Amino acid sequence: MAQTAVVIDYGSGNIRSVQKSLVEASLLLGSRHTLTVTSDPDVVKQANRIILPGVGAFGSCMDGLKALDGMIDALDEAVIDKGTPFLGICVGMQLMAREGLEHGKHEGLGWLGGRVEAIKPANKALKIPHMGWNDIRLNDTGNKHPVVNSLKTGDDLYFVHSYHLKLDGTKPLLATTEYGGAISAIVGRDNIIGTQFHPEKSQGVGLKFLQAFLRWTP
Repeated sequence: MAQTAVVIDYGSGNIRSVQKSLVEASLLLGSRHTLTVTSDPDVVKQANRIILPGVGAFGSCMDGLKALDGMIDALDEAVIDKGTPFLGICVGMQLMAREGLEHGKHEGLGWLGGRVEAIKPANKALKIPHMGWNDIRLNDTGNKHPVVNSLKTGDDLYFVHSYHLKLDGTKPLLATTEYGGAISAIVGRDNIIGTQFHPEKSQGVGLKFLQAFLRWTP
């Protein structure tokens, strides 16, 4: 039976490139995934995998989710209650936090303890936003994770962000990148995973990661 993977469209942008990369990853796997872009909470509830992209400010992205009647409840039911595999990308990852501090304080989904703060590099010569290719470092937990271990320490991935997720503890942290200090690059727990980088913009390495997510059965 074909697996269904949905990309949530809540007006955040970058939806089609995420869908295109997932289709390519599915084809490379030789798997039977039906890829759908949706704003329908009922479709999200029935999906086998859920992907939440995100481009823009934390607050406006959260407002976009809230504007879809029933979407946040559908996400909580599917991801937290039913354990549906979930991937958050960039701001989609950040929205899993308790709160974001971009242009004021905004409540997040609350799936991970932590808050989204402005990047403040120790090296003042580093420009904000953090934009372009940067390598990642997997920790021991990341090396054992069935999705994250599709990557390796030293792999270059594509980042575009001015804010980063500062976790309350280290347990959900799976990989970091360095930009005037350590920045959470991959986080997750149980059936949820999030990347600060854009796998859909990270060429072959990003496709490997998306293939691993489509194979994942937590």
